[in-house]
Amino acid sequence: MKKEDLLYLNLILFHAGIGFLVYLFPFVSKIYGYSIFILGAYYIIKKQNKNNEALIVAGYVVGCEVFLRMTHGNPLYEIAKYGVIVFIIIGMYFSGFSKKAIPYWLFLLLLIPSVVISTFALNFDTNIRRAIAFNISGPICLGVASIYTFRRKVSLDQMNSILLSIGLPIVSCIVYLIFYTPNIREVITGTDSSFLASGGYGPNQVATILGLGMFIFFSRFILESKTKFMVILNLVIALNIMYRGMVTFSRGGMITGFLMIVLLLLFLYYKSNHIGRVKLNYMIVMLIITLLVTWGYTSFQTGGLIGKRYANQDAAGRIKESKFTGREEIAKDEISTFLENPVFGVGVGKGTEVRKEKTGVDVLSHDEITRMLAEHGSLGILGLLILFFTPLFLYFENKFNMYLLCFFCFWFFTINHAAMRTAAPAFIYSLSLLNVNIGSFSRKNGNANI
Repeated sequence: MKKEDLLYLNLILFHAGIGFLVYLFPFVSKIYGYSIFILGAYYIIKKQNKNNEALIVAGYVVGCEVFLRMTHGNPLYEIAKYGVIVFIIIGMYFSGFSKKAIPYWLFLLLLIPSVVISTFALNFDTNIRRAIAFNISGPICLGVASIYTFRRKVSLDQMNSILLSIGLPIVSCIVYLIFYTPNIREVITGTDSSFLASGGYGPNQVATILGLGMFIFFSRFILESKTKFMVILNLVIALNIMYRGMVTFSRGGMITGFLMIVLLLLFLYYKSNHIGRVKLNYMIVMLIITLLVTWGYTSFQTGGLIGKRYANQDAAGRIKESKFTGREEIAKDEISTFLENPVFGVGVGKGTEVRKEKTGVDVLSHDEITRMLAEHGSLGILGLLILFFTPLFLYFENKFNMYLLCFFCFWFFTINHAAMRTAAPAFIYSLSLLNVNIGSFSRKNGNANI
C-alpha cells in the first residue's frame, strides 16, 4: 500500500473510531467538540494561514456541525457558524482578503436595517438577542466567508483538501448512525421523515449534510482515486452515506447531493477529450450500477417505502396532499408578509411572530428566500440578487472551475428546504467564489480543452 493510501485510510479509520467512541461514551462528543475549536484556532495561527488553513478548519467545523448537535457535543447550538466566522477572520488577519469583494460588503450592509427594526418590533417576552442571532448568523457567516474567498486562488489539491476536511467528520456521523440504528426495518413504518434513522435528530439537517458527504466522496472516487484500493474505499464510503441518507426519508438533502454529482459529471464530460470521455464512460456505468444496487437494497430494507416516499405517497400508496410537508404554506405566508411590508420587511426574527399571530402556529421558516423577503423586504431582494448572480458572473469569467456550479447548486437548493439552519450552505456557497487552478488535473487526465 502506498504511503498516501495508508495516510488516507488512517484518517478514515480515526474518524470512524470517533463515531464509535461517541456511541459508546456520549461524553466523548463534548471533548471532541471543544477540542475542534481550540485546536483549530491553534492550527491556523501556527501555520499563519499560508495554505488557507482557515478554510480547512472552517470546513471541518461545517462537516461536524450536525454530528455534534445530534450527540450534544457542541458548546453552543450555533457554534459552527460563529466558529467559521472566527476562523475566517483569523485567516484574513494573516492572508488578507480581496478588495474587490464589494458585493459581499454590500450584502452585509443590507442586513443592518432589518436588524435595527427587530430590536423595536419583536415582542416584549421574546429573547431579542437569541431571535436575531438565530436568523442572521447564517447570512453573516456567508458574507464574511465570501469576502475571504472572493477570487482567492487555490490549487485543485487545496480544494480537495478542503472538501476532505468537510467529509471526514461525516464519516464519524455515519458510523454513529450505524450503531444508533443498526436495524432499519424496525424503525421505518411509514413514509414520514424518520428521527430514529437520523440519530434522534432532525432528518432534514442530517440528510442535508449526508447529501453533501455523498457528493464529496463520489467526487473523490472520480478525481482522487489513483489506485484500486482508493477506488473501492471511496466508493464504499459514498454508498454507505447514500444509504444512510436515504433512510432518513428526508428528500431535499439527498436530491441536492445527486444533482451535484450530475453537474460534476456533465462538466467533466464536456471539458474532456476523447480519451477522458472513455474513462468517464466506465466510471459513469460503474456509478449507475452501484447506485441501482444501493437503491434496491434500500428499497428491500424499507419494504418498498422509500420508493413511495420519493413518489410523495403514504404507506398505503395514496398521494399526499402536500409535496413539501406543508412548507409551501409557510412560504405563502412569508410572501404575504413581504407584500404588506415591502420596503424594510418586518425585522429579523419577527416573521415567526407574525405567522403565529395570523395562524396560531409557532413554526420556523424552512425557506431562506421567502424569509429574507418577509424580514428584510426589498433590501432582502437586493441581497438575494447579489448572492445569485455573483457566482454566475465568476463562472463566465473562469469556466474551468469544476466545482462552482456544484457548490452553487448546493446553496440554492439547501436554502429552499432547510434555510440556513446549519453553516453548510453559507460556507459551501463561499467556496464557489474561489479561483481554482485545475491545470495539473487537466494534464494528468488528457483534458484537451483546458
